[in-house]
Amino acid sequence: MSDRPRIAAIVTEYFDGSHADVIVTKYLKGFPTDDGFQVPRVDLVSMYIDQPTERDIGHAMAREYDVPVFPSILTALTLGGEELAVDGVLLIGEHGEYAWNEKEQQLFPRKYFLEQICGVMATSGRSVPVFNDKHLSYNWHDAKWMYDRMSGLEAPLMAGSSLPVCWRKPWLEHDPDGTIEEAVAIGFSGLEIYGFHTLEVLQCMVERRAGGETGVAAVTCLEGDDVWKAAEQGAWSRDLAEAAWPQSKTSPRAGSRTTAANRPCIDRIPRRTRGAR
Repeated sequence: MSDRPRIAAIVTEYFDGSHADVIVTKYLKGFPTDDGFQVPRVDLVSMYIDQPTERDIGHAMAREYDVPVFPSILTALTLGGEELAVDGVLLIGEHGEYAWNEKEQQLFPRKYFLEQICGVMATSGRSVPVFNDKHLSYNWHDAKWMYDRMSGLEAPLMAGSSLPVCWRKPWLEHDPDGTIEEAVAIGFSGLEIYGFHTLEVLQCMVERRAGGETGVAAVTCLEGDDVWKAAEQGAWSRDLAEAAWPQSKTSPRAGSRTTAANRPCIDRIPRRTRGAR
């Protein structure tokens, strides 16, 4: 038996271009980088696909690489046995036919999936790392529960997307311990789906400042006309946003910023570092 770490992939849906494809396929095939082709350093040994559809490629990929697809999260983690039989878990709860709420949030079952993963770890008496694709949940209560449950099991929990470590155009990486008084990131589309990406892109930049990992003091979300009113009151720098706007190759013409944002939203995030926002 190989001594390489063995991992399981627990996903909602697996089709061409899906989050499961972007992540899991790399663990099967490897992937090219500027530094050469990266071969997987772990073995993907099981999958669970919650909603396979006619566009599913997960089962074909699994057959090609001799990876069993199990009918439940329990059996995917135990490999059909009695106890946890993997050394790590990929939790990818994105895409699929799941309900929406009145806040235009799709209710992906990330907490439900993690609850089962933690159950297997707890009953097996062994904890392993879990990577959760994107944010933890669509509500604070579930996200906090996920964090607390993993902490209670002393299991490493990682979350996020690839954006903080992807290519940047133009290339930008702040010097560690530099001074950042104010920063802005501009995103697009749905707040729940893409707003998260905007926040993590901003976060990975500003955390390099002096005293970077000292935490967030508060978060205030403004929508609609309140966004522009806050700018007039000096709550956020419109000049800084105007400087960032042209960096996008798809941004509207100069002078059309306000009209282009038909549903504007801004998150104000003052940091605990003195003067940073």
